[in-house]
Amino acid sequence: MDGQDQGVVLKHGDGPDRCDQRGARDVWVYESGGTYYMHYDGAGPTGWLACLATSPDLVHWTKKGPVLDLGKPGERDSASASYGVTYFDGKTWHMFYLGAPSATGKPDCIPQFPYLTMKARSDSPGGPWVKQKDVTPFRPKPGTYYGATASPGHVVKSGDEYLMFFSASMKRTIGIARTKDLDGPWAIDPAPIVPAAEQIENSSLYYEQANKTWFLFTNHVGLAGGEYTDAVWVYWTKNLDKWDAASKAIVLDGKNCKWSRRCIGLPSVVKAGNRLAVVYDAPGGDSTSHMDRDIGLAWLELPLSPPRQ
Repeated sequence: MDGQDQGVVLKHGDGPDRCDQRGARDVWVYESGGTYYMHYDGAGPTGWLACLATSPDLVHWTKKGPVLDLGKPGERDSASASYGVTYFDGKTWHMFYLGAPSATGKPDCIPQFPYLTMKARSDSPGGPWVKQKDVTPFRPKPGTYYGATASPGHVVKSGDEYLMFFSASMKRTIGIARTKDLDGPWAIDPAPIVPAAEQIENSSLYYEQANKTWFLFTNHVGLAGGEYTDAVWVYWTKNLDKWDAASKAIVLDGKNCKWSRRCIGLPSVVKAGNRLAVVYDAPGGDSTSHMDRDIGLAWLELPLSPPRQ
């Protein structure tokens, strides 16, 4: 499923208060009232924080700075409060974000396991966001496929419950967590949606009404010369509870990305007119570094159809 790459649309380094001086990555894009909002991980002087940028067209972005701050020493987000996934229930904006209690040393401050799902809320899409420290959606559980990481992913409403397609590891995969209360606990399915050997993490879903198909965009983690994210993949299904690892395609990798030949970061997709925007991060060139990443944009024509297998 060949994404048409537009190239870099947001460069790191000039965010308010040096919030992204060391990189911009791990995007979550959503639309409200004709404005596009982007949460991205800004690598700043004290750690990685969820930062906000806004745009009228997904190409020209205005940086607003961090929307979360680090937790106090000993708190679960004391080393990182990043990757802010949002869901609007018709009244309240909910954010599920990645908290990490430890990180590598300065200046990189790369979050380290465990990656935890934490909660904040707001009355508007642009914040301000108030952390809900008393809400624990779910946690990693030793001996399971989410033993080291249970970090946030796309939330969709299905019937009378909410489904979150969250990231799990040690071997990387996507699982489903379920709840009927966005401010309550979530129950995690006993098995992931595809085998852990798929080596995927993070999720962004799109529903194609024309053929009643769900498309889940995710990041493949390559193992050549060490772990690093090497492509955006997509899986498809007509049933959110049943996924087939064989029903997948490459959307973006070093072959069709104009500016990053080896490393492609996680995707966030959003509809824009008759196209689907695929927003992602990458370090550019032949780099596979976690640092000094910028934000890129690729496009898919709508309606989406599964490619022939």
